[in-house]
Amino acid sequence: MIDPVAIQAGPISIHWYGILIDTAFIFGVALAYYHAKKSQLSTEHLLNMIILIIPAAMIGARLYYVIFNWKSYAYNPLEAFAIWHGGLAIHGGLLAGVIVGYLYIRKYNLNFWKFADVVAPSIILGQSIGRWGNFINQEAYGYPVSRQYISHFPVFIQKQMYIGNQYHHPAFLYESLWDLAVFSFLFYLFKRKSFDGQIMLLYLILYSAGRFFIESLRMDSEMLGPFRLAQVISLLLIALSIYFYIKFSGKKVHIK
Repeated sequence: MIDPVAIQAGPISIHWYGILIDTAFIFGVALAYYHAKKSQLSTEHLLNMIILIIPAAMIGARLYYVIFNWKSYAYNPLEAFAIWHGGLAIHGGLLAGVIVGYLYIRKYNLNFWKFADVVAPSIILGQSIGRWGNFINQEAYGYPVSRQYISHFPVFIQKQMYIGNQYHHPAFLYESLWDLAVFSFLFYLFKRKSFDGQIMLLYLILYSAGRFFIESLRMDSEMLGPFRLAQVISLLLIALSIYFYIKFSGKKVHIK
């Protein structure tokens, strides 16, 4: 098992999870800055927005996770603040980030969908990187698999996915690779998009489609009655995004 603590200096512990999340943010911000310049959007507004969106997304992601896993925190509420132990839900982060970003854009009368397209590839790249934090914390893994099945993966993944005296689907890896593939497609399409909002809407459709299927393999899904919450949200996002995609196709889109 990989030690989740990367650096220990006396009482100070620096966890791999935090390092990977920070790395995801750094690459994401740099990429969004690059795309904003290529799109001739205000990089000043972009960075100002990001300064607000990042903490909002972190709080939203953690709050979402804690709410739907409250039984794990009811007797130790302070653990809810220990984000280095893992437990950030992308849907909560997206919701909080979109709300804060929209309010900023509305205040300064900017083009919502242009900025959404700029940040979409950064979000999915960050997700691809962040899933490796789940790997180190032994989170987001799937149901048990055979020794023969897991042998197709590198040894370090085999060892980390040996949990509770059995091997498990490396669901984190499936999603990380899917996210990387979606990122590559969006990065390629960015200069070729036909309408504002296309990149963000395709991100929501493609990520949600992958998440829907991968979620069915996971053992730690938050539930909404008999349904997996992430799958329900994924279907809603796919339906909503397809609706807007059809509506916006071939049109100039500007939301204030």
